Amino acid sequence: MQIPKSSMALRGAARAGGACIERQRTTPFLLSSSPLFFRVRSLHSPSHPLLRFTSFPNPKTGFKYQIRAIQEVTADTVKSQKGKEDDEKSSPQNWKIKMLYDGDCPLCMREVDMLRERNKQYGTIKFVDISSDDYSPEENQGLDYKTVMGRIHAILSDGTVVTDVEAFRKLYEQVGLGWVYAITKYEPIATIADSIYGVWAKYRLQITGRPPLEEVLETRRKKKADICNDNNCKI
Repeated sequence: MQIPKSSMALRGAARAGGACIERQRTTPFLLSSSPLFFRVRSLHSPSHPLLRFTSFPNPKTGFKYQIRAIQEVTADTVKSQKGKEDDEKSSPQNWKIKMLYDGDCPLCMREVDMLRERNKQYGTIKFVDISSDDYSPEENQGLDYKTVMGRIHAILSDGTVVTDVEAFRKLYEQVGLGWVYAITKYEPIATIADSIYGVWAKYRLQITGRPPLEEVLETRRKKKADICNDNNCKI
């Protein structure tokens, strides 16, 4: 008996649909968890200036996206707080690189959370929150709060300090994502990448809606002074 062509077409479509679903279920972990994948997927997952999309306000849907943004920031805050607690409980003993990050920067924390999640498998990165009251320059190659707020800093296990895009490259290499920044090893890409990052670092506080660095420093100084007054210590 001859099978109608329409029936054969429906069966073919069903098989194709099933194959697509199966491929989606078996998406490699590396691809689905890499920062590049998330940046391509969503305009609401900015993490680093070199691979960030810029979204513009839409008058018709602005309110909708504002609510979504609030929801995401709340979720990110809870997730980041949990990550900080995890760092305190289990800091890797044999770390290869130390990341000095600003825990008060919402965009920065997206990248930190991604690296922290990857680091569960590798245990090569030690995370240090410079916004913490307990941050100690003496334990971090003498890098004071003002200096590390200016741009990204990382410290290798041998004490070498790396900054800017090189710091990101070293960090990504330690969690199996070295390919993301591999091209930045070569000129003129290295210079261009550092220039782009320099602009982001210069205006980071303004972009994320925070006060100028001078105000942040003054607020931190006053907070430390209040803590010392309560504990009768000297600053």
